[in-house]
Amino acid sequence: MTIKLNDTQMIRLGQGLILFGILLLFLPFGSVSSLAGLILIGLGCAPIYPSIIHSTPEHFGADRSQAMIGVQMASAYMGICLMPPIFGFIANHVSVSLFSVYLLVILVFMAIMHEKMLSKVTAAKDHQ
Repeated sequence: MTIKLNDTQMIRLGQGLILFGILLLFLPFGSVSSLAGLILIGLGCAPIYPSIIHSTPEHFGADRSQAMIGVQMASAYMGICLMPPIFGFIANHVSVSLFSVYLLVILVFMAIMHEKMLSKVTAAKDHQ
């Protein structure tokens, strides 16, 4: 698929799969639906990080790409360290049933920030 699709398309495809998986978590079809949803969420996550890293030189320039990739990696590690305990706190103090809502909020935030970055990069390229 990476031969036919560019990085932005791979990221959007991954986000679409994640959204479909989250929607399956919302459906009241039991454990089979939930398992399918979690599998789709995992499959959707697979192309996102590599595509973001791969597109960094194109979006920010080769001269700044090493520094940007460092920021991206640090942000990913911070997310890995912080997001599970944040949901654990929510699950303990509110309800574990908010898991799909939690994932949806994160997905929406990710999609908005990625599209905002693309529009700024496109505007900067058009300005030059």
